[in-house]
Order: sequence, then C-alpha cells, then structure tokens
Amino acid sequence: MIFKCLNLFTCDLSRRNIIVLAALSVFAVIMNLLFSVFIMNFLRFPLFLDTVFSAAIAFAFGIIPGVFTAFLTWLLPCVYYGSYSFYILCSIAEVLLVCALKPAVPDIPNFSSREKIIASYTALVSKLFLLYILCVMTISVLGGVVDYITHLFFERHYFGVDDLFKPGLIMYNLPALAVNILSRIPVNIVDRFIVIFGGYIISRGLLKLIRQPENGV
Repeated sequence: MIFKCLNLFTCDLSRRNIIVLAALSVFAVIMNLLFSVFIMNFLRFPLFLDTVFSAAIAFAFGIIPGVFTAFLTWLLPCVYYGSYSFYILCSIAEVLLVCALKPAVPDIPNFSSREKIIASYTALVSKLFLLYILCVMTISVLGGVVDYITHLFFERHYFGVDDLFKPGLIMYNLPALAVNILSRIPVNIVDRFIVIFGGYIISRGLLKLIRQPENGV
C-alpha cells in the first residue's frame, strides 16, 4: 500500500505483474535507444528523445520502474562508448516530476454528458501541459548546470544542438552558467513536448498489459 501512496509502484505487485513489468521496462529501454538513434542518426533531428518510454513507464507504473528504465537507458550507451556523464540526473528529475504531477485518467463511463467529457479531457491536457512546462524549465536548468560543470572539470568530446544557441547568448555578456541553461530551452521546448504527451499516450497502452486489482489503482 505504501508503494502506491508514494507512487513508487502504481500497479498490483503480483508475481505475474512483476514479471510483465520487468519485461516492459527492458522493452522500454530498447525502444528509448532505438527511437533516439532513429531520430538523431536517420531523420537528423537534433532532439533528446531517449526518455519517451521512461516517461511512459513512469506515467503507468510509478517512480521505481521509471527510474530503473531511465538508468538503464543511460548506462548501456555509457558502457558501450566507455564514457560517462551526469545527464542521468535530468532523466531522474523528469521521472519524479511525471510521477508527482501526472493527471488521473478520465473515467468516461461515469460521465453523463458530452460537456463533462470535454471538461475532463480539457483538465487532462491542461495538467499535461503544466507538467510539460515544468519539465522544460527543470531539464534546462539541470542540464545547463551539468553542462557547465562538465566544461569546468572534464574534457567534452561532443557537440550538442544547444551549442548552436550559445554564440548569440554570449554576445550579451551573459554568465557562462546562464548561457548553458538558456541555450537548452529552445531544444527542450520541442523534445519535452514529445516526451510528455507521447509518453502519456504510450502509457495508456502499457497499462492494458498489467493486471489491475479489482478495486482499481
């Protein structure tokens, strides 16, 4: 019960559900990596979309499955390429925000009119939009801080799309930390929208694969 109250797990922890949840988490890690590679390498869109399925798992099943999925998604490329970063903090922060602010699913069968259905979905979209805005700001600040520290203490070997916005910001004599934070906002405005709304939609499908208790979740 305490797991559900804290949003650590939001499904019934039967043996079957634990096995299915573990399989879904591994599937989500694979899809995170494949989707990111497809967007970056094949479509050539410079967006950070390796957390779509982490958000979906967090929406559907809570903090622990979401953090587990985000951590594995970060760890596997680190092991493969032999380089590590602190951007996992951004993924974990996103999972925590999702679990703290995720909206309830509209209970359509209990609505007696079209107006109530419209009002319910309007509230749902509004809450998702608020979550999206908070994720944009949080990930921009946290990612900017990580980027700033990386430049100070480590040698950076990659170029990010956020670097395209830095020269214009430097022209205004902004502090380096502010430049690192502000340069990430345009990118996060686009990719966090896909992560939050796409993750929520995917989570509705994932929930159908988990057996829920008779009195609901």
